[in-house]
Amino acid sequence: MEMVQVVFLTVLMFFVLVTVHEWGHYYFAKRAGILVREFAIGFGPKLFSYKRNETQFTLRLLPFGGYARMAGEDPEIVEIGPGQTIAVRLGQDNKIKNIYLDALDTRKNVIRGEAQHTDLENDLKISLDVDGEVTTYDVHPQAMMVRGSQQTQIAPKDRQFGSKTVGQRALAIVAGPVMNFLLAFVLFAIHLQMVGIPLENPTYVKIGDVSKGMPAEEAGFQKGDIVDSIDGQKIGADYKKMISLTAASKGKEMKWVILRDDKTLNFTLIPRTMEGEEGAKVGITPELPSRKASIGETVSGAGTAMVSTTKMIFVGFKQLINKFNMDDIGGPVRTFQMTGQIAEQGIQYLTYWAAILSLYLGIFNLLPIPALDGSRLAFLGVEALRGKPVDPGREGMVHFVGFALLFLLMIAVTYNDILRLISG
Repeated sequence: MEMVQVVFLTVLMFFVLVTVHEWGHYYFAKRAGILVREFAIGFGPKLFSYKRNETQFTLRLLPFGGYARMAGEDPEIVEIGPGQTIAVRLGQDNKIKNIYLDALDTRKNVIRGEAQHTDLENDLKISLDVDGEVTTYDVHPQAMMVRGSQQTQIAPKDRQFGSKTVGQRALAIVAGPVMNFLLAFVLFAIHLQMVGIPLENPTYVKIGDVSKGMPAEEAGFQKGDIVDSIDGQKIGADYKKMISLTAASKGKEMKWVILRDDKTLNFTLIPRTMEGEEGAKVGITPELPSRKASIGETVSGAGTAMVSTTKMIFVGFKQLINKFNMDDIGGPVRTFQMTGQIAEQGIQYLTYWAAILSLYLGIFNLLPIPALDGSRLAFLGVEALRGKPVDPGREGMVHFVGFALLFLLMIAVTYNDILRLISG
């Protein structure tokens, strides 16, 4: 697979995994009536941005994840203090549609005055003193607060995250991981359709992949070739016999008979040992004969893959906790490198790997680690039991500290990944 194609598929895979996760948050927040201010893929400086309806969609520089920023989760727009001079512009319904905080003398078709009372969350009203006369104006629920070139839509109380029921907020949070689970199931199913169901009683060994720079490639082997015999010994469906004969022939010339498109081809090659490995290899991966999977087999097979991979992920978590080692943790660089290597092997391998990563992303985000979805769900659980929310300041501090620690860990593992990459 060409390098440009490998890089493109790798980037596309990460983009899809993050987008699907954040779309889950975005969709169910919108369904609950929450104002989603920004739907971002990545962190850091903006690379691309456009606004649709009420939401700013952005692509950012650092591909470490993404977020759907909802109104009320962070400190809201700047408050207007009593006596502050502002300017407002009315819409056709005589409701305020724009509130200007600076450059007031340059604004056209506006009403300037001193704010006497401002309520942008509940009553949606602003009282202005214009030349000694106080007038109260209604504010449109989608009015924009303007400062310089920056425009921020106001968020009435009923559009903020905290105003919704515990169930609505929990659904908006858990939807991200759930979308990753659904994506993983679909990818496992697609992979099964690609590779099929292994035959119960195969009669031959087919070559799946031919490694570059290895004796098989140098001799002219191709994917799809069928191994008939090695040094006069028939192979049939016994690929273990093929491996054992090869491993025992280090540095020795071997005679291979290959079937290709109803033709019988004879090859001579010498297996060799790879550094750090025992036994000799020629550089081929057998492909087990298979048949196309039915719809039922695809669904059940994808479900089985979900269960077995979930168990594997939790075993990994357990091992990491019992014996923590920085070398066992991979960051974005290492994951990107591994994904590129897997992409080189073929689209079916990349599909399976993407399913594993999507499942892992969903599970990891549900862990009760501060700043992750699991922690936010835990706070909602406490609120449901107490009948009142946890102090927003305390919850915000917990998430802030958690995010800072995760970010420091990300820096550490990324540094470790770069050192590992340089050292080979």
